[in-house]
Amino acid sequence: MTALTDIGARLLRNRWLVRAPIWLFRIRAGALLGRRVMMLEHIGRTSGARRYVVLEIVDRPSPENIVIASGFGAKAQWFRNILADPHVRVWLGSHRPAPAIAHVLDQHRVNQVLAAYRARHPKTWDQFKLVLEGTLGRPITDTGAPLPMVELRLQPRPGPANR
Repeated sequence: MTALTDIGARLLRNRWLVRAPIWLFRIRAGALLGRRVMMLEHIGRTSGARRYVVLEIVDRPSPENIVIASGFGAKAQWFRNILADPHVRVWLGSHRPAPAIAHVLDQHRVNQVLAAYRARHPKTWDQFKLVLEGTLGRPITDTGAPLPMVELRLQPRPGPANR
């Protein structure tokens, strides 16, 4: 691993740094982070408390579907929490949070999403792949990547007639 990727992996482990963008979403300024970033609100599997994590959007196959990846693998707390309770809320840009259902993708679909991501963002992938390999502790290949991915299916918001 190069010094740059080692630094990137360490930065992703810095709790203060990775939690800082949460406040931008809470004040409805998440749009400042761009269209490829979102905040996931999930419920702690033990505490029952609301938890938040800011993640990159890996794919957006439709307006109702968002794909995110767990850069720390299956041990990431947010990933473990959505396995226990897939009912989440998604914060996009400066919009109010939207309810969603989380669904873990199978390996075949993960391979497809990664191939599409590599094609769309080759320079970003070249750098980020090394950082992910540092956080996951394993190499990422074109197939069978040890990178869990989750599809978030946005649910319709209750309208005035449904409240």
